[in-house]
Amino acid sequence: MRMIVALFLMLPLAGCFEPGEGTRTVSDYLGDDALRAAQLAKCRENPGALAETPNCKNATEADGKARLQRMNKALGG
Repeated sequence: MRMIVALFLMLPLAGCFEPGEGTRTVSDYLGDDALRAAQLAKCRENPGALAETPNCKNATEADGKARLQRMNKALGG
């Protein structure tokens, strides 16, 4: 009975939090240039708050890998 009462008391709190955008992987960002560019723009717009978030780290890592791939391709590799 106490468990049911506790559940009903916590239920209104569920509406107070917005769902997160989720964490994307480096592969997600590497495979989608537009998604990577959009995330990097968000990260650069507010680096103090977002620089250490997983999505900013993953987008930055994917950007570095994409640059290396482009350089390798340009050099004929």
